[in-house]
Amino acid sequence: MMSAKIYTQIAGTGSYLPKRVMTNDELGSRLDTSDEWIRTRTGIHERHIAADDESTVDLAEHAARAALDAAGMDGVDMVIVATTTPDKIFPGTACLLQARLGLSDIPAFDVQAVCSGFVYAMSIADQYIKSGVVKSILVVGSEIMSRIMDWNDRATCILFGDGAGAVVLKVGDEPGIYSTHLHAEGSLENILNVPGGAGSPRTDDDSQDAPSVYMEGANVFKVAARVMDEMVDEALTHNNMQKSDIHWLVPHQANVRIIQAAARKLGLPMDRVVVTIDKHANTSAASIPLALDCAVRDGRIKRGECLFMEGVGAGMTWGSVLVRF
Repeated sequence: MMSAKIYTQIAGTGSYLPKRVMTNDELGSRLDTSDEWIRTRTGIHERHIAADDESTVDLAEHAARAALDAAGMDGVDMVIVATTTPDKIFPGTACLLQARLGLSDIPAFDVQAVCSGFVYAMSIADQYIKSGVVKSILVVGSEIMSRIMDWNDRATCILFGDGAGAVVLKVGDEPGIYSTHLHAEGSLENILNVPGGAGSPRTDDDSQDAPSVYMEGANVFKVAARVMDEMVDEALTHNNMQKSDIHWLVPHQANVRIIQAAARKLGLPMDRVVVTIDKHANTSAASIPLALDCAVRDGRIKRGECLFMEGVGAGMTWGSVLVRF
């Protein structure tokens, strides 16, 4: 007798944004920029900034509890946190979150793929569930990007914000995640990075200033536009599906022009694309689950609809998730 096929389903979503909102006008008051300049080039109007006493695990906990509540669940079998701004070098943020949630003696670990981190974490979680190892997993993307910004660098500080998003995944007997696809190209690490780290070489001339984001914007844009286009074909071909089978695009929120190009590739009007970059800016690994939760809670995304999630991050890394919600 053949065993029933195992699917990974999204049981609930959650998100959290810090209370403080930083507008483009505020940035323009102390940098050589303006609301109009930022909006026309990025689509960003404002971003949320964590309070001095807020940590990455604080944001993650709020989002996680909201997702668990939406799923009607008290616990899970595994915790995965995607973050590039962990509270500590070690232990991992997932372990800190596990303790906060009172979930003892279950696996908990972090994934670091920057803006693609949530997609990478979803792919890992999907394999664990489909292989029968666990029946439920909490996946969280949580970031405090504001703490790795050079607030005098107009090219980067205008782009990022803080926040967290979460999903609860569970085993099911009907299609949920159809497939995930992951990629990386380490030879491109020089175009987007935060230099320096615990294991990097040291010299007497090393600056004591905190490291901050370095980005070659034009080059990052070119790579992101190309691979987001390619990911659509990859996922649809793998699943023998058509563009018309996709109800919603839930992309990483990096630049509205890249999002618009991805929508054109899928043949979707912008009212079928979840866009939160205007209010949230780029929250790295948190951006996709934040956008997903917003659209679920306001009623746009409904059960049974097919979603395409895709992200591109430093590394360079990129990946997608095709899922029926």
